[in-house]
Amino acid sequence: MESSEVVLKKLLDAAGLPHTGIEVSELAGQTVLSIKADDARALIGSHGDTIHAIDHLVKKIVEKQLPPAAEGSEETQSPHFLVDVNDYRSKQIKDLQNKALMMAERARSFQYDVELSPMSAYERLIVHTTLQDAPNVKTESQGEGRNRRVVIKYSAE
Repeated sequence: MESSEVVLKKLLDAAGLPHTGIEVSELAGQTVLSIKADDARALIGSHGDTIHAIDHLVKKIVEKQLPPAAEGSEETQSPHFLVDVNDYRSKQIKDLQNKALMMAERARSFQYDVELSPMSAYERLIVHTTLQDAPNVKTESQGEGRNRRVVIKYSAE
């Protein structure tokens, strides 16, 4: 079985996407494979579409290499890593974490619930994880589909 880093390098080389290397680090409890490139625009794409597609492809390839789940087991193994380019997604995650902490402070200070704007399942997970141990606040997702959002609720406990 090839590592996610090797799979990513082979994919980039096969697609002819220029890069200067791949660095591995940790952020928000998950492994980050950061592609280093002189011109990151081609790898990031419009609104991050290309990097999200690369991330998806690498995860699917790595997933195919994983051993099948035990019979009768509900668990499916899925790879836990994030593909990034020149820290583009890492900066987005850090900004989201800072926003979550700031909104949690607002909920505590004014003792009311703060509703965040709609976001993806992955972004909601980051907010929930960031605030899971924060005092006097609880988080929950509300809404459906594209309108699903995190609500940071004040809790006197």
